[in-house]
Amino acid sequence: MSFLARNRWWLIALGAVVLLVAGAIAWPSDDEDTSDIPSREFRLEVPEEPGSDSLISLDATVYLPETTPAPAVLLAHGFGGSKLEVSGDARELADRGFVVLTYSARGFGESEGLIGLNSPDHEVRDASALIDWLAEQPEVLTEDGDPVVGVTGGSYGGALSLMVAGTDDRVDAIAPVITYNDLVKALIPNSGTEDATPITSAGTPAASPFPDPGVFKRFWAGLLFTAGSPSVEAPPVASPELGTDDEDGEGDEGSEGARPTPEEGGTGDADGGTGPTPPGCGRFSPELCAAYVELATTGEPSQETVDLLADLSPARFTENITVPSLVVQGSQDTLFGLDQADANAREIAEAGGRVKVVWFAGGHDGSGTPGEVRDQIGAWFDFHLAGRGPDPGTTFEYGIPRSVAGGGGTRVRTLTAPEYPGLVDTAATEFQRHRITGDPTPVLTPAGGQPAAITGLPGLSGVLGGSPDVAGRLHRDVPGQVARFTSEPLAEAVTITGTPRVRVQVSQAPGAATSGTAVLFAKLYEVSPNGTRTLPGQGVSPVRVTGLPADGTPMEVDIALPGIAYTVDSGQRLEVAISTTDQAYASVTEPVTHVVGIAENTDLALPTTQGEHATSPVPWGALAGAGGVVALGVVLALVSAWRRRHSTDLVPDLEDVPIVISGLSKRYASGFTAVDGISLRVERGQVLGLLGPNGAGKTTTLRMLMGLIRPTAGQVRVFGHLVRPGAPVLSRIGAFVEGSGFLPHLSGMENLRLYWAATGRGRESAHFEEALEIAGLGAAVHRKVSTYSQGMRQRLAIAQAMLGLPDLLVLDEPANGLDPPQIHQMREVLRRYASGGRTVVVSSHLLAEVEQTCTHLVVMHRGRVMATGEVRDIVAGGHGYTFHVDQPERAAEVLAAMDGVSEVEAHDSSVQALLGPVRPGAAVTELVRAGIAVEQAGPTGRLEDAFLQMVGEESAP
Repeated sequence: MSFLARNRWWLIALGAVVLLVAGAIAWPSDDEDTSDIPSREFRLEVPEEPGSDSLISLDATVYLPETTPAPAVLLAHGFGGSKLEVSGDARELADRGFVVLTYSARGFGESEGLIGLNSPDHEVRDASALIDWLAEQPEVLTEDGDPVVGVTGGSYGGALSLMVAGTDDRVDAIAPVITYNDLVKALIPNSGTEDATPITSAGTPAASPFPDPGVFKRFWAGLLFTAGSPSVEAPPVASPELGTDDEDGEGDEGSEGARPTPEEGGTGDADGGTGPTPPGCGRFSPELCAAYVELATTGEPSQETVDLLADLSPARFTENITVPSLVVQGSQDTLFGLDQADANAREIAEAGGRVKVVWFAGGHDGSGTPGEVRDQIGAWFDFHLAGRGPDPGTTFEYGIPRSVAGGGGTRVRTLTAPEYPGLVDTAATEFQRHRITGDPTPVLTPAGGQPAAITGLPGLSGVLGGSPDVAGRLHRDVPGQVARFTSEPLAEAVTITGTPRVRVQVSQAPGAATSGTAVLFAKLYEVSPNGTRTLPGQGVSPVRVTGLPADGTPMEVDIALPGIAYTVDSGQRLEVAISTTDQAYASVTEPVTHVVGIAENTDLALPTTQGEHATSPVPWGALAGAGGVVALGVVLALVSAWRRRHSTDLVPDLEDVPIVISGLSKRYASGFTAVDGISLRVERGQVLGLLGPNGAGKTTTLRMLMGLIRPTAGQVRVFGHLVRPGAPVLSRIGAFVEGSGFLPHLSGMENLRLYWAATGRGRESAHFEEALEIAGLGAAVHRKVSTYSQGMRQRLAIAQAMLGLPDLLVLDEPANGLDPPQIHQMREVLRRYASGGRTVVVSSHLLAEVEQTCTHLVVMHRGRVMATGEVRDIVAGGHGYTFHVDQPERAAEVLAAMDGVSEVEAHDSSVQALLGPVRPGAAVTELVRAGIAVEQAGPTGRLEDAFLQMVGEESAP
C-alpha cells in the first residue's frame, strides 16, 4: 500500500478535528463561581472607514467588579470567536477587581463590518474607540483624565493587544498570549539563510531572524480563511485550551462568528449593508481575500501581499511599546512558534519596555492554558494596573512536558531563570554543541509534491490530550525524500530551550533541472536506543534556498530548527532530518533531485537556559523518632521489592509495538482448552480482524489481552509492558467486550461521564465531543439509555471505548444491532482511527464486514491460530491473483517467467496466477515493463471461501 493511501484517512480525520483549532484562547475559571458578576451589554458605533460618515456597530459587554472605580482590562477574543468566548475569562478578571470590557471584533459574532485582520485603520482604531468609551465610565479608574487600562487576548486578540499598545499611549500594561510578531514570518516562514554569519550569534534563545518570505503555511492559513467564511457552518474556531462554558460541549448560542447569509435571511453584506464582498471572500476584506487566493493558488506571495501582511503585523508597532509586557507563548504551537514571542520580547525590550517571558507546555497544538499561567496574567495586571501584590519581575519561565509512564497523561516541570537571555542588558543565550554525522544524500521532490511527509499538522497534540510523547511519534517521512544526520548517544541529559541551529550543504543533483531553487523542511528528532523517533513540539522549519549553482557546487545554508522547550535524556540520540515535502506547507510541484549534506565540521547547536525548579521539601520532620524511621525503612523495602518483581515488566524494544502475544493458553478446571498456545504480533496502524466460529477462543483471547482473566501459560505484552490485572498500560486500551453495562436510568451522556470519572483521569482528556460525533446519536445522547434501541446502545458503547482516544482499541462484535448505513459509518471511523498511528482489534463473525474493514486478519479455530496476515493475502488463499489486462496471452507469458509464480491461466480479458512469494506490486511492475496495460488487480476469491477452507462448513458462523 502506498504512503499516501496509508495516511489519507488520518489526514482527513485530523483535518476535521483541527477545524476546531484555529486561534482563540481563554482563561476559564477553575472552581470559583463568578456567575454573579454584574454586567451590561451595549453596542458601540465606529466609523466603517477612517474619516467616513458611514458607521458600523460593535457588540460589547462590560463586567463590573465589587468595588469601583477600578482599573480596566480590554479583553479581545481569538480568531473566529466572539465576546461570548471570553465571557468566563472576563468574569474571572472582574472577580480580581477589574472593570473588564469584552467585544466581538468587526466581522465576528454580532458585530458588523469586514474582517481586516487587525488592520490599523479598522480593528486597532476600534480598540481605541472602546478605550474612549471606558474613559467616560464612572466605574473606571482614571489618572489625569486617562483611563488606567490593560489589554490582553490570545492569538488574534494577543496581536491586537500589541498593536493597540504601540499606537495608543493610554494603554498601561499588556499580556499578549500565543500570538504573532510578523505575519510574513508566521505564515510564509523561511528558516534558512545563505548568509555566512553564524546564526548562533543571535542573542535570544528562539530567534529566527531570516527576513525573506519562504514557504506558505497552507494548512493553517486554510483553516483561518475557512473560519472567516459564512459558507462553512462551523463552531467558533477555538484552540483546545478553550473549551466552552457548556459542559456538554455545545457552546453558547450566538458564539458562531458568521453573520446571516442571504439564504439564512440576511442581507449578504458582511459589513452591515455597504454592498456585497467579492465571491468567496466570506467576511474578509477584498484585499485579504485576494492575498489568500494568490497564496493558496501559487504558493508564493507577490510584493503587494508581503507589504499587506507586514502592515498588519505587530512588528510594525513594537518599537513604540514601552509599557510592562507579559509575553506568553506555547511551546506546542505550529501556527505561531516560539520565534514569534522571542521577536516580540526582544523588540519591546529594545524600545524600553519591561518584559517578562513565559513559555507554557501548550499552544494552538497543545493542551489547555495552565491555571498558574492565568494567575500570572491576573497578577501582572494586579501589580502594574492596581498597584497591589508582589512585583512579578522580569523572569523567564518555561515548562518542560514529560509523559507519565503507563499512559498516565503528561506532567509539566516549570523552570525559572532570572531573565530572558539576550534582551537589553542581559547575557546572550548559551549553546551546547553536539557533533552530527551522515553522508550526503540525494532527496527527491516528487511531481506535484505528493506523497508528502506528515509533521506539525494543526491541533495534533490537543487531540491526543496534550501528550507530547504520543503526538511527537505520529509523523511520517517519505523514503527517498529525506536525508538524516545523527549524533552519538548523549552522555548526559540536555534541556533545550529555544531554537536549535545547524549548517547544511545543498546542491543540485547531477543532471537535475537547473531551477536554482530548493524547498526543504528541517526537523529535529529524538531517537531512542530502539530506533523510535519522537518529534518534540511537532514542529518543522521550512527553508527556501535560491541561487543554487547549476554545476552542482554545494551551497552552505544556516537553518533554525523549530523552537522547543524539551529535555532529551542521556543515552538518546539527536537526529536532524531534511526532507523535500510537508503536508502542512505548499511545496514545490516540479520533480527535482537535490543533494543534502552536513557542512564540514558542523555541530548541532542547542540553546540552553539555566533555570531552577522549585520543589517542595520532603517533610522529614513528620518522620522524626524511631517509629518514623522504622516506617520509612519498611516503605523503602516494599518499594524496592516491588521494583525487583516488576523489573521485567517492560521490554524496551517492544515499546512501540501495540500487541505481542507469545504461547498464550487458557485451560479451565473442567479440562476445556479455550486458547491453545497462540502467538501473534500486531503493529501500529493496523485494523486487525479476529475471525473465527463460535467457540474459537476469540473473546477469551481479548479478555486475556485486557487483563480481565489470567492465562494458564504464555504472556501478552502491550507496548512492551507485560499485561497483568490492573497494569498501568491497560489505560492505553479502549475496549468494548461482551456488553456495555450502561445504567438504563441515566442518559447516554451521563453514562459516558460516569465511566470516565471511574477511570480517575481528568475530564479535559476525555474528548467527549469526538466520541459523541462518532456515536452519531444527536440529541438522543441526553435521553435515558432505557429508551435506546440495540443499535443506539451499540453506537454509545463504541463511543465509550474511544473516550480518551486510546492507542489501542479493542471491539468485540461492534456491528451487532447496527443497520447497513451505520455499519458503513463505523467502518470508516475505524479506518480513520487506525490510520493516525493507533491500532484497532475487531472480533466479528461478519465475514464481508471484516473483509471490507480490516487490513490484517487472524483466523482462529478451536483455540488455535489457523492463519495470519494481510486480508488480501488470506483471501487469495495460495496467493491467487487476477489481473485485468489488455493482452492476456502476453501477460500469461510474462507471469509464468517469474520465479515462484505458478498455475497461470489466461482468459478473455484477464489472467490468473498463484504468485507464491512474489508480491502483487512486483507482478504489476513486470507486466507494465512488458508494455501491458493493467486495468485492475486483486485477489482471486472471497474471504468466505478462504475461511470455509480453513475451518470447514460445519464450523462456519
